[in-house]
Formats: sequence, structure tokens, C-alpha cells
Amino acid sequence: MAGLMLQGTGSDVGKSVLVAGLCRAAANRGLKVLPFKPQNMSNNAAVTPDGGEIGRAQALQALAARAPLHVDMNPVLLKPQADRTSQLIVLGQVRGTLGAANFREARRPLLPEVLASYRRLEARCDLVLVEGAGSPAEINLRAGDIANMGFAREANVPVVLAGDIDRGGVIAAIVGTRAVIDAGDAAMIRGFLINKFRGDPALFADGYTAIERMSGWRGFGVLPWVPAVAQLPSEDAVVLERGLGAKDGKLLVACPILPRIANFDDLDPLRQESGVEVAMIPPGSPIPQSAALIVLPGSKATIADLAFLRAQGWDIDVLAHHRRGGAVLGICGGYQMLGRSVADPQGIEGPPGEVAGLGLLDVATVLGNRKALAQVEGTALGARFKGYEMHMGVTDGPDALRAFASLDGGGSSARSDGAISRDGRVLGTYCHGLLARPDLRAALLGRIGAQSDGFDNDARVDAALDALAAAMEEHLDIDDLLALAGVRT
Repeated sequence: MAGLMLQGTGSDVGKSVLVAGLCRAAANRGLKVLPFKPQNMSNNAAVTPDGGEIGRAQALQALAARAPLHVDMNPVLLKPQADRTSQLIVLGQVRGTLGAANFREARRPLLPEVLASYRRLEARCDLVLVEGAGSPAEINLRAGDIANMGFAREANVPVVLAGDIDRGGVIAAIVGTRAVIDAGDAAMIRGFLINKFRGDPALFADGYTAIERMSGWRGFGVLPWVPAVAQLPSEDAVVLERGLGAKDGKLLVACPILPRIANFDDLDPLRQESGVEVAMIPPGSPIPQSAALIVLPGSKATIADLAFLRAQGWDIDVLAHHRRGGAVLGICGGYQMLGRSVADPQGIEGPPGEVAGLGLLDVATVLGNRKALAQVEGTALGARFKGYEMHMGVTDGPDALRAFASLDGGGSSARSDGAISRDGRVLGTYCHGLLARPDLRAALLGRIGAQSDGFDNDARVDAALDALAAAMEEHLDIDDLLALAGVRT
């Protein structure tokens, strides 16, 4: 039984990417490795082959480990939605809705299921690499914790603490963590590593030694800034702030940042195209008139995010863009917003009711209890693609007769997905991940007068994982990390 847990001094210090890099490094050494995150909170999710859902960070880590996705990799997933509530996903399936106030009481009973998932993974591989959530220094959340030390101590998994030097204050962050956690938790932490270092590592030698002296923990190395990480999908919405205009003659693709934006990595392949500038539009900023394409992204709460879109005046921008001859693509929740109406008769997202959509597609959506979760393949815009469905609701109407995609039926008849407006400039689909394939991306860009570079995004991500693993092998003490985990080499 071999396991190692990576916790962080805070959110967004790079835990997800570090675990992915360690997974690839271990896999490249010939080890059978699997990723695990006890509890995740994210609206970015992936679909497993058996129709469950897990955090997309664990999907990336599984790819790094060269392992198929499984619900045991992320047994508890919280998906924030309207009214300070989160959808609770346990072992890949919806188990209900939790308010912010009652999750602290509800999470502790989930620990046996979390531990059972971990033990099942442990029995299938040489090494389980575990990602924590947030920080163990959040001692106000310690009681009933299942994401950090609550899990580590129950499972008896050693912990390495990661600090992000790029944001500053890394010495205080690591030593301060040691100061605020209790002795039992501190004993689980066996060392630290430094992430995102820029410049000459020799300049940090004294700081590194000071952390070792003041914390009592050994260091496992200093990882420099790895440019290849920019090719990897991001999980947290904090990375979304970007420029608002096209540069150097590039065509602009604009996407408004909705409060409950989901699966925004759908746009990552477009972001890598040399002739395209993707602008994520923050609240308070108009959608630029220079945009060639507006993308309405996935949303965990379509009705609430549609109201927010209108409050920002983005509905006016989208409609004006279409009147000027611009193209619009709606994905999942964004597709639902483009229709005539969105009805929620059962109160899935909030109070029961119905709201008007943007009316750019002649379709209507009715939300319901059944959640569609499936990996899909098919043809869209004349090109083959692979992707996944993850939505609650059924959308239908005259424009759905001009389907966006035809999905393979797996031995039965094919079924259609999405809709295209009569003028051909408004597209809607429930399929996520479809832009990773070069042919479909080229077909979409061709509609707005742009050419694709023709790269395979999946191959780019895989190459980036290898580059990350190589950097970790060079700058971190991987041998000792594996020995700490209990791997016999």
C-alpha cells in the first residue's frame, strides 16, 4: 500500500498541476499510479466511461497517469449553484443539494465512502497520489474535515505541503501553517516543496533553509515556472481574467464570465490557435463590438446566470452582435440561454418558474431531475469529434431540426444534438470538449473567416504533461517522495 498526499498553503498554489506532474513522472518510471481527491468543489467536471462525474482536475491527473477515469478518483464533488447552495455528487451521481451552512455537518458521514474509494484505488495500483483542497491552515474548517487532514489521518497517508512562491510570502505561508495546525496534523506533514519559482534558485537558498529550520520539515525541492503548464486546462475560475481586445490582427472570440460558469476549458483549444484571441469578459465590461464570435459557456445555474447576463447588459451586446452579422455559439447552459425560454417547473435551480431566453434559437428548454451524463462521439459541422454531455434539461423546437451534431448511437440509431438558427449564425450544443479535435475546430473557425493551425489539442496536453514531469524529475527529489509514499523501487 503506497500513497502520498499533496496539500497546499492555500487555494490555487498549483496542487492539481503538481499531482498531475507527479502522476506522469511515476507513470514514466513504469509505476501503475492513480490520482485521488477526497472532496472537490468545482463546476468543471468530466464524465467517466460508466456515466459518473468527477472533477476535471482528476480527469487531467488520470490522463497523466495513463489511466481510465473512475468515480473513485473523486468520490465527493460539490458543484456551486444559485442561492448559496451546491449540488452534491457522491461516487459520480447526484445525491442532493446542500446549503453552505449545513455542509459542515453533512460531510463527516461521507468519510467512510471516501475511505472506501481510496482503498479500492490502493488495491489496484502501485501508488495513489492524493490532492488536498484549500489548505490545512484553514483551522476553522478542521472539525469534520474530509478533504485535508481529516482524510490524511484516517487513511494514514503522509503529506507534503506545497507553497507558491510566485504570489509572495511563501516562507510565512509554510511556517505559518506549521504554527496554526495542531500537533497531530503537523506530524502528518513530512516535508514541503516550492512551486512556480522564477529566476535563479540560488537566490532562495537562505529562505529554503529558513523554512526547514523554523518548520522542522525537510524540503523536497524548488520547481521553477514551467511554461508548458500553460497548455494544460485550468480548473479554477480565478485564472479567467484576460485581455478584452484582439491583438496583432487576430480574430476575437469573446466569452462573458458568468458567476456559475462551468467547464470553461471548452475554450482552451481556441486559446492555443495563433490566429485567435480569446477574451474572457469580466462583469462590468461590455462585450467588444470587434468580436467575431461570442461564446456563451456552460453554467451550473442557467436561470440565475441568464439573469446576471441581463443585469450586465450582455444580452444587448449579444443581440447587437447578431444583428451586425456576428456568430454566436452556446454550449450546454449557454445553449439553453439562446432559446425562447427556460422553464424550471420542479424548482431544480431555485424557485419554480419560467424565464425568457435570448430568442436567437427557436427552441425551448425544460429543466428536470434527470442528469444526462455520457461520453459521446459524432459529427458536427461536417467533422468528427469526441466529447461529453453533462446537463439537466431537455431542449427542443423547430431549430433543433437543424441539428448541430449527429451523435453515434453505439449500435442503435444515431441521435441529434443541439440546434442551428435559420440564418446559420447561431449554434447551440450540449456537447463539451468538442473543440479539441482539429477538423471540427477548423470548421467552426471557417465560419468566422479564421484558419486553424490544425493541431491536435489532446496531443499538446500530453506533451505538456511530459514536459512538466521532466521538470519535476530535474528539480524535485522524486526518489525520496516515492520512498516517503512507500513505493518499493
